[in-house]
Parts: sequence; structure tokens; C-alpha cells
Amino acid sequence: MASRHQDGSAGDANYGVIGTNYATYRQPDPHIAKFIRAALGDARSVLNVGAGAGSYEPIDRAVTAVEPSASMRAQRPAHLPVAIDAAAEKLPFADASFDACMATFTVHQWSDLAAGLAEMRRVTRGPVLILTGDPDQLDRFWLVDYAPEVIAVEVRRYPQIAIINEALGGNAEVISVPIPLNCTDGFGEAYYGRPEHLLEPGARLANSAWSFVDASIGDRFVADLGRDLKDGTWDAKYGHLRSQPEFEGSLKLVVGRGRSLAG
Repeated sequence: MASRHQDGSAGDANYGVIGTNYATYRQPDPHIAKFIRAALGDARSVLNVGAGAGSYEPIDRAVTAVEPSASMRAQRPAHLPVAIDAAAEKLPFADASFDACMATFTVHQWSDLAAGLAEMRRVTRGPVLILTGDPDQLDRFWLVDYAPEVIAVEVRRYPQIAIINEALGGNAEVISVPIPLNCTDGFGEAYYGRPEHLLEPGARLANSAWSFVDASIGDRFVADLGRDLKDGTWDAKYGHLRSQPEFEGSLKLVVGRGRSLAG
């Protein structure tokens, strides 16, 4: 496993730098949460890997959270369990310890995807849930017109869905998750119909891809999008998105099925 950043971040993104106000912009979205709850089924004990500030952790089940970044652990609300300082590639649990395991918006940051997924499968009796972006569908988002460098970073970082499926046993269910117009979880595509929000530095900082491009890319993006919003260019091409209830973007829920929880 690669060396960790100063705050403990174990992947390629340093949340000691970019995660200060993460929870302000990245609140769990109820629509997306429904897909996760359904996939968890009747699991009673759930492990959340790369748990961050606790988005999508069910409060009606016994949840164990692991998160390597101290900055992110500090942002977890008081009603959620304290997260354990651990990384996906080396989970400190015995085999088959949990009914289900989940990882949301995190696998693209891991230093060793195969090891992390193998660990999730090892410690889980039932389903393993991975909420992630499909790199082959990222160009559906209008950001590709304004900051193609950011999209290119995401394409490079997000693992292919087929690779995740294979690592989980080859029989995973891949569920497309439509993104609602007023999505409260501020990943990039969440702003498909609210472009003004991405002019906010904090909104971009809460999307780790922006930390992998030169600051000049962000400056250019703000100037170009700001101009096009002011003169109507953006709305002429994409204005229909402002009232489109959902966006079929790259968001996928990959569910690897395990043994039955019965008995």
C-alpha cells in the first residue's frame, strides 16, 4: 500500500488539504440513499469503507466505519459511530465479520483497488456495494465543454465497472442511479442543472479531481462559464437541464452478491 498523507489519507487525494469543508458540500442525497438501502437488503451489520464524513451510512443498522483521513473523521456528525483509522487495502477484521459492506465515492482513490475489493469481499458475508462513476460515461456531463482536463482526470482515476465486477466475483449487478436535479451530494454531476454552483471554489474543492489539475484550469473555467452564463450561451445549449428532474450520468451502484444471510 502506498504511503499515507500527513492527515492519514491513504489514496491519491490529500483530504488534509481538500477536505476541510467537504461536509458542507457533500451531504447524502435521499434519492441516492434509497438505492443503497435497497441493495443492503436485510443486512444488520454493515461496514463502510472509506467512510469519509459518513454519507449514506444507514442509522437503523449496526455500522462500523473505517476512514484513514483524520480530517474526514473529524467531520463525522455526532449521531454516527466514530470511524476507525484504517484503509481499504488492510481491513482489521476477521473473515465474514459483516452482513454487508459498502464504499461510496472512494474506490477511485485507493492505492490498490484489487486489494481493497478483495478485503471487502473477505470480511463480508453478504452484499458488497460500490457507488462509483463509470469512466465511459463521464463525457455526458457538460463540464467536458469547459474543463475537459478535469473529466480526463476522472476518466483516468475511475476504475472500469468490469474490473470492479470481476474483483467481486464476476456476478455483480450494475445499477444505474439517476441524479436528481437538486442533488444534495455535490459531486460534479450533481450540478448538471445548477451550473452557477460550480463557480464556488468550495464546490470544486469538494470534488477531488480539481486538485489534480493546475489552478489555471479552474481560473479559466470560472471565467468561461461565468461569461457564458451571463450572456446566455450556456442556457442556449443546456438550459433544458435546469428543469430536467433527473440526469442519467455516470453514477453506478455495483452490487456483488455474497452468501445468503439466512442462518
